[in-house]
Amino acid sequence: MAYSVDTSSRITGLASGIDTDSMVKELMAAERMPLDKMEQDVSWTEWKRDSYRDMNKLFYDLDQQTLDMKLQKTYQSKTTASTNESAVTATATANATNSSYQIGVEDLATTAINVSKNGISGDANFDQYGKLSDQVFSGDNITADGSFDISYYNEDGTKITKNITYKADDSLNNVLKKIGSATDNEIRATYDTQSDKVIIERTKTGDFNTTDEFLGAEIGFNGSGASDFLVNTLQLKNGEQQTDGTWKKVESGGTDARFTYNGREFTSKDNSYTLNDVTFNFTSKTNGIPATITIDNDVDAAFDKVMKFVESYNTAIETVNEALQEDRYRDFKPLTEAQREGMSENEIEKWEEKSRSGLLKGDSILSSGLSSMRSNWYSTVDNASNFNSITDIGITTSSDYMDKGKLEVDEDELKAALRTDPDSVHKLFSNDVQGAGRGIINRLEDSIANTIDRVEERAGKPSSTLQQYTLGRRLDDMEDRISAFEDRLRQTEDRYWSQFATMEKMIQQMNSQSSYLMQQFSM
Repeated sequence: MAYSVDTSSRITGLASGIDTDSMVKELMAAERMPLDKMEQDVSWTEWKRDSYRDMNKLFYDLDQQTLDMKLQKTYQSKTTASTNESAVTATATANATNSSYQIGVEDLATTAINVSKNGISGDANFDQYGKLSDQVFSGDNITADGSFDISYYNEDGTKITKNITYKADDSLNNVLKKIGSATDNEIRATYDTQSDKVIIERTKTGDFNTTDEFLGAEIGFNGSGASDFLVNTLQLKNGEQQTDGTWKKVESGGTDARFTYNGREFTSKDNSYTLNDVTFNFTSKTNGIPATITIDNDVDAAFDKVMKFVESYNTAIETVNEALQEDRYRDFKPLTEAQREGMSENEIEKWEEKSRSGLLKGDSILSSGLSSMRSNWYSTVDNASNFNSITDIGITTSSDYMDKGKLEVDEDELKAALRTDPDSVHKLFSNDVQGAGRGIINRLEDSIANTIDRVEERAGKPSSTLQQYTLGRRLDDMEDRISAFEDRLRQTEDRYWSQFATMEKMIQQMNSQSSYLMQQFSM
């Protein structure tokens, strides 16, 4: 029972011997019948609302899949092949033309690297995590706070110099981390315990220093006082003097990639290069034998994406059609709590399966939505391409009435269309204009959006309040009527108890009078 009445203080049947509690319960069971009906209506309406929302989720998921069907790359994705994949591979955008390219890799782009000329520790107890002032270096020891300059070059060849400050209490490890932080990780610095040397390197490949400064090194510093810590303590050198008096750069790497493209020479800062919407990736030299890169339509990938959408569409309309045709068992009302108490779990499950069946049987919103979606596939598209109907690319609607508009695909015909003219297939499916030229998927998207909106008007969303949708307002009204009826039931039950109490009082008075008379007659 949805309402409650405190009967703990009611003592019944003392004078009459009548089971008043049972009698009131039987009377109230009859009075409560309209309440049971209202509560069943609430349950059924909530089930119907939830079924609508399940359908909307189905439409929403299908709508999300239409996004891929509107993309050019869905129909014009490319496949690439290389005769020397260990040296050159490629990726192509949807805009790349089908062709072949000869790519020869002469040199790979490398990162610049410099290493301490000698070991930096002066004794076996050197600790890269300990204070600089506590360490013994093979070069200059650190006894006070200081700083040093370090330079690198950006993409346009501009020199960038950073001043790194350190304290005597800092550790070597912390100072090396400061180099990375100060240069935005353009330079990475580490200490190698095995070789007892510091390694500094650019994190980008390529030759950015096109000048003679620092002997052309990508990581620049000098020993004129601005970089004593690097030069004298960490044993890093930009160059070393040759026997003929000239200076040679110590740093290695920092070179551009050199390659030929259809016989013409190019350079790249990276081990990749993009031309004609194709990105070529270099992993090793081709040793004088160019690799042949072939670009072609990836028909299988496009076919799989179209088929995936067709399958999702067929599944969606099959699910909706099942809901529209599901049998409605009107004699199987939602169970009340009292009814549940007298049934097993298996009986309850079977009953509710019947009770929940046919909630959306023949629903006009869903029927109209499916009809609109089916007409989208039948319609022609005037977009000045080679295909203006899905039948032109091997897709038709099923002739079986029981399939309710499912799509069927001639796989060979669809693959042929994707192979010969993927652009026209794309325009047939997706052409975001109004009127006769609007693509099939765009039209389908419009139908789905309209159906979702209509369902939400009736059943709302999980976040909606009751007043924001039709069934919600109906539920709100039902709850008000249930609340008012429960108040009346409490009043009715109180009246029954009052009447029985009056009866008990009168019987008790009669019993007292009868007892008094009997006493008088016996005297």
